[in-house]
Amino acid sequence: MYQEERMLQIVEYLQLHKRISVDDICEIFNVSRDTARRDLVKLEEHQKIIRTRGGALLPSLHDSVRNYNERLLTLSAEKQAIGQLAANMIRDKDRIILDSSTTVQACAEKLNVQECSVITNSINQADVLSGKEGVSIHLLGGRLQKEHRYVYGSSVIATLSHYFVDKAFIGVGGIAPHGLSVYHEEDGMLMHQMMKQADQVIVLADHTKFGKKFPYRFADLSEVNTVITDRLPDAEMLEIFQHHDIEVIVPS
Repeated sequence: MYQEERMLQIVEYLQLHKRISVDDICEIFNVSRDTARRDLVKLEEHQKIIRTRGGALLPSLHDSVRNYNERLLTLSAEKQAIGQLAANMIRDKDRIILDSSTTVQACAEKLNVQECSVITNSINQADVLSGKEGVSIHLLGGRLQKEHRYVYGSSVIATLSHYFVDKAFIGVGGIAPHGLSVYHEEDGMLMHQMMKQADQVIVLADHTKFGKKFPYRFADLSEVNTVITDRLPDAEMLEIFQHHDIEVIVPS
């Protein structure tokens, strides 16, 4: 089978199964891992797939999540309250990471310090912070996800690995006993790297995120220091947080 035929069938497989691994390609097409990787590289060059660690998924998966501007229209009072509590945790001369979630944008909007250094992959966060004096902004460079207004990819992860910060503020799709999860693998990989670079990891999650499990688990609860939310989770989840020594902050 020619490479072009395999590539076409790989895309067809992805349309049915949403993701594919290098091992899947080797088994389905009886090819070596090197050949499978070359197929994925070429598909990525043609912008047909998004390569992930050990495989690939379709860019169109992003369509299943409302785009950033649509989510901003439903930025709730609960998210605003969470953002204010998060902003209150930022001190003068802190070095922080802000991810690209709308809840974290609420934190950026309410940030009020004399001096602060911010690393982000979000165009919106950078735009919000550009109007605040004393805030130094490092906008990471990478591949632009237009609908959700952030940059991503291996170059972003590699750049992040060179920075150390005081705090990382992370939004999630779901937070459950098994850990933190999001819909897209490439998002989760980037967010996990953000967490690894911080002395303190602060998760921003409204109460609807508790108990939810999205397809890609990107971090364990043991990697989280603080959860800021709009109301306390149920007794079982609260006990799990206590077991992991996670501080839970809610509006008073």
